[in-house]
Amino acid sequence: MRNRSRTRSPVATDPEQVFSDLREVAQRVRDGLSWEVPESAPELPAEELPAGQISQYAQQERTRVLSAGTNGLEKLAEGRADEITDDESFGMEAIVLLEGRPAILVQHHDFTSQQGDWAVLDGHRAAICESIARVGRVEVSGHVSLDWLGTAFLVSPGVVMTNRHVALEFARGDGTGWTFQQGMSAQLDMAEEYGATPGAMPPAYNITEVLGIHEDVDMALLRVVPSDGDGDGAPLAPLAVAADAPADLPGRPVYCVGYPAWDGRRNEPESMRRIFMDVYNVKRLQPGTTTELVPEQTVMKHDCSTLGGNSGSPVFDLADHRVLGLHFGGRYGFGNYAVPLWQMVEDPLLQRAEVNFV
Repeated sequence: MRNRSRTRSPVATDPEQVFSDLREVAQRVRDGLSWEVPESAPELPAEELPAGQISQYAQQERTRVLSAGTNGLEKLAEGRADEITDDESFGMEAIVLLEGRPAILVQHHDFTSQQGDWAVLDGHRAAICESIARVGRVEVSGHVSLDWLGTAFLVSPGVVMTNRHVALEFARGDGTGWTFQQGMSAQLDMAEEYGATPGAMPPAYNITEVLGIHEDVDMALLRVVPSDGDGDGAPLAPLAVAADAPADLPGRPVYCVGYPAWDGRRNEPESMRRIFMDVYNVKRLQPGTTTELVPEQTVMKHDCSTLGGNSGSPVFDLADHRVLGLHFGGRYGFGNYAVPLWQMVEDPLLQRAEVNFV
């Protein structure tokens, strides 16, 4: 019987579905670990000793977990799933999250090359970087407890799309439309990347108007203007939004771009630590696949490694880089959920916003 813990990954996908060659992945991880083991531990000054010991322990534990995972992958490849131990199952999940469904840091609107199956991203680098540049973090002033709320992306000249639950943090309805809550303003920052000095660059856009908040799906559309105040709309061309359904759902390679934040309410903390290495709130590229379409619920499921700050992230088709879906949430062990945007082509709100359906 397969270990029950193997079904608890937040990406809800088994290694056999994620990796095309289990033995190759196991060997690559093992080779990587061999480079990480120092011949001798450095002697640290007394004042640095406790922190250094903790760091060394964390590295040793990571090595132990991943080593066990390579053993588990090899057992799977040999048809010996019933022999997989709890430690090996835990290690396989770590490898799935770190290699199979990584959350890649974005720096200077670019990303580092990946090994294994996601080396394919290099062949799409120019188009992915164009996608990355059109996704930003929704930031607010005047909120009682939050500085930023989620993710948004350009869908028509001067219009961005995000989630309803993001917009409701700063907008309110008056019966005829939507206005900003008193004393609040909102901006869209297209950077907030790892390693960048916080506040070094001003937000790229000011959010000036709530065009609409959808009644049936978790979606909102917002008007933006460049923060330099020229008022002529967004200078970047909008993203292409899919006007028709892909032919091969589920199992289609996709990627999200967004700002995953610590999310202990819906995700298991140790799994988050393994994926995100305790670095949150910055822009990431998150590849994965579609896993299911539930048309009667207007839901497309996917298994990218997302967290709460990804609310409002676009889900891109890796084949043609059109936006297939609007990510709006996830559940640990079951996967993530997005609005399939091709089903919204004739929606009045999206037509009024002139969303760039292609």
